[in-house]
This record gives sequence, structure tokens and C-alpha cells, in this order.
Amino acid sequence: MSGRTEQAAVAEALGYEQARDELVEVVRRLEAGGTTLEESLALWERGEELAKVCRRWLDGARARLDAALAEEERGGGAGDDE
Repeated sequence: MSGRTEQAAVAEALGYEQARDELVEVVRRLEAGGTTLEESLALWERGEELAKVCRRWLDGARARLDAALAEEERGGGAGDDE
């Protein structure tokens, strides 16, 4: 497995909060400057991977919410025992 593919696989295994926190740190380091061009590019690539992970988690959460709301509208909500 290439280094890039390994990094992507590791990023995929992260939970949302872990990916978000690491992304915040990557952005902080990039904004602080003082890194070489090569380091900056590696940080940027890692940030892109982490942003994709976060986006997938958020998209999944949105889909679950939409499904729950649609179920509730159909009258299949869990709290319908009243």
C-alpha cells in the first residue's frame, strides 16, 4: 500500500470528532507558517483527507435525520403510543 493510500485508510477509520480536531490542528499549523513547502503540501493533503472524512460523517448524519423525519411524517415515529 502506498503512503498516500495508507493515510487515506487511516483517515477513514477516524470518528468525526477525531477528524475535526486533527483538521483544526492542521489548519492552525498552516496558518502559523514556518513550515517548508514540502511540509505545507503534506499538511494541506492531510487536511483535504480529513475534510472528506468530516463531510462523509456529516452527510451520513443528515441522511439519518432525513430518514427519521420522513418516518415520523409517515406516522411511524417511536413516540406514537399516546
